Amino acid sequence: MRGSIGLVGAAVCALGMGVAVAQTPPTPAPTNPAPPATRPAATRPLPPGQLLDSLLKPQSAAGQPLQPITEGPAVDATTGRAAVAPGAPQLNLRREGSIVFDATARLTRSPDGSTAELTFDADGKALKDPPMIILPNLKLMQMESAVAGNSRDLKFKVTGTVTEYKGRNYILLDKVIVVPEVTQQF
Repeated sequence: MRGSIGLVGAAVCALGMGVAVAQTPPTPAPTNPAPPATRPAATRPLPPGQLLDSLLKPQSAAGQPLQPITEGPAVDATTGRAAVAPGAPQLNLRREGSIVFDATARLTRSPDGSTAELTFDADGKALKDPPMIILPNLKLMQMESAVAGNSRDLKFKVTGTVTEYKGRNYILLDKVIVVPEVTQQF
């Protein structure tokens, strides 16, 4: 609007000087603009019974969620007949998502030396906890640094989340504290 007023004013001034200026008329605004669409125009609402049936019918195979893995106590793949020691007992795995809270354990290496494992001390409850593979994170790095900088066998109080994969338990550590060596003085 401001530009058209300036153009009209320039045309009036120019006409006063004897100069003719051509002016184009402004384009008119549409009188009936279409309202914004809130839903597709071609669809009609379904009757309630048909809508309920469409929501309750099974989805196609592509849209279905993954089926859960069979429940029940799973056995650790490195115990029982798969163990190195003859006659070793079979130990059950901990369920995925369970929390290990302030458990006393030691940092050990797997038999092939490639992964770090958490070997639990007997806690008086089950007395049989299979070692868990430690998922790499900064807490594992802190544990390895503490063990490397110390001459004694360190015990740790650990808290973490348990995962399960191919018959083994893994742990993602959240908290690691070195248990101080208890010395009594008389």
